[in-house]
Amino acid sequence: MMWPMNTRQKMSTSDWSNLTLHLEKSLGSALGRYLDSWRRNATAAADALDKTLAEENFRNVVWYLVVMIGMLAFIIVAILVSTVKSKRREHSDDPYHQYIEENWTAQKTG
Repeated sequence: MMWPMNTRQKMSTSDWSNLTLHLEKSLGSALGRYLDSWRRNATAAADALDKTLAEENFRNVVWYLVVMIGMLAFIIVAILVSTVKSKRREHSDDPYHQYIEENWTAQKTG
């Protein structure tokens, strides 16, 4: 806001104080609007980041649980299969089992 030189010379003290008040209000409102928009942008960005991190963390937790449960299931199935196989062999008609059953029981009783 540029005033011609003769207008400046005619301004009184009260006019300068009004100008100062006007500038203070204008700059205050402009700064307030800027800070409000900056805060809204920062809040929106922080919300978006929090949402993204929450989704990523949830995905990672799900994958971790899937892998851990899968490993546990594999170990349990392996133990069950080996136990079932050993029980079948125990009651099978293989020659070694027959030898142990016949000769060892004969030696113990005889």
